[in-house]
Amino acid sequence: MKQPFRQVMLGLFAGIASITLIACSAQQNEISNSRVDVPFSPALMSALKAKQASEQSDLAYDIVKSLTVEVGPRIPGSSGDKRAVAWAQAKFEELGFDKIYSQPVRVRNWERGFADAQVVAPFEQRLVITALGGSVATPEEGLEAKVLMFDSIDALAQANAADVTDNIVFLNTRMSRDRAGRFYGVVVSNRVNGAVEAAKLGAKAVIIRSVGTDNSRFAHTGIMRYDDDVEKIPAGAISTADADILEAMFTKESEVVLNINMQAKDAGWQTSYNVIGEFTGSDKPDEVVLISAHLDSWDEGTGALDDGAGVGIVMAAAKLIKETIGQPKRTIRVILYAAEEVGLVGAYQYVRANKDDLGNIIFAAESDFGAGQIYQMDTRFADAVRNDPSDLYAALLDMGIELGNNTTNGGPDVSMLPSHGVPVLALKQDGTYYFDYHHTANDTLDKIELDDIRQNQSVWALVTAYMAMSDFDPRPAPPAS
Repeated sequence: MKQPFRQVMLGLFAGIASITLIACSAQQNEISNSRVDVPFSPALMSALKAKQASEQSDLAYDIVKSLTVEVGPRIPGSSGDKRAVAWAQAKFEELGFDKIYSQPVRVRNWERGFADAQVVAPFEQRLVITALGGSVATPEEGLEAKVLMFDSIDALAQANAADVTDNIVFLNTRMSRDRAGRFYGVVVSNRVNGAVEAAKLGAKAVIIRSVGTDNSRFAHTGIMRYDDDVEKIPAGAISTADADILEAMFTKESEVVLNINMQAKDAGWQTSYNVIGEFTGSDKPDEVVLISAHLDSWDEGTGALDDGAGVGIVMAAAKLIKETIGQPKRTIRVILYAAEEVGLVGAYQYVRANKDDLGNIIFAAESDFGAGQIYQMDTRFADAVRNDPSDLYAALLDMGIELGNNTTNGGPDVSMLPSHGVPVLALKQDGTYYFDYHHTANDTLDKIELDDIRQNQSVWALVTAYMAMSDFDPRPAPPAS
């Protein structure tokens, strides 16, 4: 943030510290103090009404509860995924959306199957293991080999093929805890690329320390990739507690020998769907405010945090806006994307299917980082107008939410939209404990704090309502003719 603008924001914060719904009456359209006069727009008045209604509502939590209890796990292309699509269509209808439709998305279905890992030497131990998403199976009887440990995928790349051939590679990289989840990107390459790098050196299989910040016996799954030019080998993740056990067995005197049996399989092509609900704009129906989450989840837990919370937050925010202030001026479009977990498949299909209409999107955003409280809003708006909605920024600051950078990608499923000229924003959530549960059997409804998801719902209602009721347009200016 540029320093002069930050000073203005601090002044705005001082001036609106006591904003209430009464202060939003039609008679008061300015808030004044000794430091700055703050224009108080009709759009913000409407948005604050939606926010106040949201602060008394448990709708987002109720939606997540419905999804996790009535559907549960929903890996792309599975029977659970099909139930989730039907659930989403019915839920949009129950919430009274004006327009409900679905877009087909072709996905490759994969089934996890049985997984087991046993240390044979130097000390017999059973390890908690899960197959990584997309992994091939071991032979039916399993495989047994010496284990070589590397502290990073870069260290593996420097190894000699003669040492690695016919052995099992163990990538043992710890992930640090961080509110923004910045260390996920440092470690996730082990999961995504580990099998290819190990196979290049002749390994029989690869196992990784789970990509997570917990110290538990829950293994973290997640997508991995193969290279058509490299032999496909089985890939699994062991829990962080079991990674500690395995690490402790490596001494100069002893070889570590592991037996792995994983029976994952490719179940072929299936059709999933992006499920979409809209409240059609009354004044500018062709101008779209797009908020989103992804409907699919991994199959170990019930996908409450990833991304049931996001589903509940964006559906509830849109419903509360309509319920509180009536028909929005711009169309509010809620997209529940298919197959995010296996490579943003639904998001890419949405762009392909709607490429001629992307210019109508005023902004896009996604909730996909659990339900921790929002502390910052990042944007990617046209620079010339980025500071225009100062009353919105001030209202967010009053909630303890700072304005961050103007370079965000908006979230996984909307990350490809800026290249098409679509503005995006990101409402940054506290992810301090998110990666304790991410992609594990422990991702369940009880991990969601009601106060936290209600705060998310209220922030999304405020921002979405403001953008749907205002004339603010953060799209880049069209090129000069």
